[in-house]
Amino acid sequence: MNFEQELKEKVRRVEEILTELSPKEEGFQKLIMEAMRYALMAGGKRLRPVLMEQTYQLFEGEKATLVEPFMAAIEMVHTYSLVHDDLPAMDNDDYRRGRKTTHVVYGEAMGILAGDGLLNYAFETALKSFHVIDQNDPMAVQQYHRVARAMQVFAAKAGIYGMIGGQVIDMEENSGDTSRNRLDLMYRLKTGALIEASMMIGAILAGASEENINIMEQIAGDIGLAFQIKDDILDVTSTPEKLGKPVHSDEKNEKITYVTLMDLESANQEVNRISMRAMQNFEALPYKNEFLKQLISMLINREN
Repeated sequence: MNFEQELKEKVRRVEEILTELSPKEEGFQKLIMEAMRYALMAGGKRLRPVLMEQTYQLFEGEKATLVEPFMAAIEMVHTYSLVHDDLPAMDNDDYRRGRKTTHVVYGEAMGILAGDGLLNYAFETALKSFHVIDQNDPMAVQQYHRVARAMQVFAAKAGIYGMIGGQVIDMEENSGDTSRNRLDLMYRLKTGALIEASMMIGAILAGASEENINIMEQIAGDIGLAFQIKDDILDVTSTPEKLGKPVHSDEKNEKITYVTLMDLESANQEVNRISMRAMQNFEALPYKNEFLKQLISMLINREN
């Protein structure tokens, strides 16, 4: 099986996990479940849960059911951020992943509530990892500690010191001059934080050492930064058909990006420099996962 086929298979598995763990559409409030599912099952690359699972395997994690609730939860948080990002008060986008955004289909109020629902349900879902631990397992206490630590990372990386903090910086910057340090921080929080959470949680649940958990955070931070700079580039060079969302939206919203701070060639050079650092750190690890290595390379060198 080549890399593309293997990735499709792993994405298909993530879809199955999401289908199993997403809320059922029932009760008087079932409209919000429908809106949540509409957003959650809209497709997408499912990069974060795949990164989490592969990092778990990199550090020789053995119990798949321990990591699966977190795989679903990280995708729920990512999806909620997109639902809110598309709202009129934010980027005001009508299309996401090639189809109408949640607020366009269900209305602005339900779009807000669907995002809220996905965020809260993500934590309900992640906590299910506690329930799969066998209390008679000699490793049970260690597994409880690992899940608790993973929850701490999950909450921090999704919150005001993580993804939400990055979104705040993005909204406040809006237009005019900005420093590169500020832009880097925004990207590391807004985009990098959930990638960091994905790889750190995979490492934590597998029982990786503190040193290796920190290394994975650094690698993931660089992946997130390179990923977002590449997003700046694709917003200028790609098409809506390839990207699955509107292009030139940064220009429309008068956002400062790497392309406006420098030029396309220089921005591409930054992607190469940061990605090389991430890959060197990854290859220095005493553990190997060839698929994960190829996945990291694909994320950084993507064209959509």
